[in-house]
Amino acid sequence: MPYTQYRVMHPASEGEGIVPIDKELLAILACPKCKGDVRLAKDGNGLVCEACRLLYEIRDNIPVMLIDEAVRLDDPARV
Repeated sequence: MPYTQYRVMHPASEGEGIVPIDKELLAILACPKCKGDVRLAKDGNGLVCEACRLLYEIRDNIPVMLIDEAVRLDDPARV
């Protein structure tokens, strides 16, 4: 299986690590809210839906694709 490595910050651990993300999985994942495309965030900490302005975090190397747990990109608390 083809994998791409991304550098991801792990809040529960010290430092950062390399997390393999399957390219095929990334290609088929969609935003659960609008069913649109998602892309890997620049810092590698999650998947972003630009249409909904939501970030679906990656926890323990697993994308959490739950609308209720998504982080709004325009949330002032994120800054």
